Amino acid sequence: MSTRSRSRRPAWEEPPTAGGQLAKGVLLVLLVAAVLVPLWAVLVTSLSSRETIDAAGGMVLVPRGVDPSAYLTIFNGGQITRAVWISTLVTVLGTTVSLVLTVLAAYGLSRPGSVGHRGLLFFFLLTFLIFPGLVPSYLVVSGLGLKDSIWSLILPSAISVFNLVVIRAFFLNVPAELLDSARIDGAGEFRILTRIMLPLSRAVVAVVGLFYAVGYWNAYFNSVLYIDDNDKFPIQRVLQSYILAGQSPSVSGAPVNLPGITAYPPTLAVKMAVVVVTVVPAVLVYPFVQRHFTKGVITGAVKG
Repeated sequence: MSTRSRSRRPAWEEPPTAGGQLAKGVLLVLLVAAVLVPLWAVLVTSLSSRETIDAAGGMVLVPRGVDPSAYLTIFNGGQITRAVWISTLVTVLGTTVSLVLTVLAAYGLSRPGSVGHRGLLFFFLLTFLIFPGLVPSYLVVSGLGLKDSIWSLILPSAISVFNLVVIRAFFLNVPAELLDSARIDGAGEFRILTRIMLPLSRAVVAVVGLFYAVGYWNAYFNSVLYIDDNDKFPIQRVLQSYILAGQSPSVSGAPVNLPGITAYPPTLAVKMAVVVVTVVPAVLVYPFVQRHFTKGVITGAVKG
């Protein structure tokens, strides 16, 4: 009888066999290696000397000493230093502006009695289906005088409708009785938002802030459309110039006069160093937000 009942159970309820466990372990190891090995090669190559790169014939997997000349060169006051500063400014300023606008819009759209609630919500959701296109966006940005300005990298993508819907869904989950009791005590809408809603929604706001920050840091296409001045290129645009366009990394007009550096480091090492510089900020920020990630996304997506 027990044998018959076991045979009727679905396959996913059966205990895994030794072969299945081994296969899953091998698959997980291969997936992790597919992610970590390229990152390791990029990091090691950026810290390799010209002799090591020439001996490896390109990307280096086994380190043979540490040569920081590529990093010393790109941060010697050249284009990459400016690009990192511009990307940092755009990320900090853009994330702040986007979070403020998204939270305010989400709170307003989560109140059923707000003025124009349904019309504005329909207007926002319509952008999921209809995108204005590149030419109208370019004409609007140029007409507002934002071209060649860091605001052209922020304002066109200041609000993500997906992030707006996630925060609005969380606000809808807050019990109405809690808000009514605050209103009875004399609290206005702004005080309710800052004293009740935001403390309760720290997880979802942290996750949305991470989405915005990574998006602004990795933003590339807006700089292609709206930025013509090389001195205002963000780091992703410089990365595209160095790696995809095949330009030589002209970090400064002359060899860097630093201890241990008598000439330009290998071009490949400089390119990989730029890649590392673009990846490290997101890697450093993610652990601080990771504990809120699952809770914030799932909580904000329960009700819409």
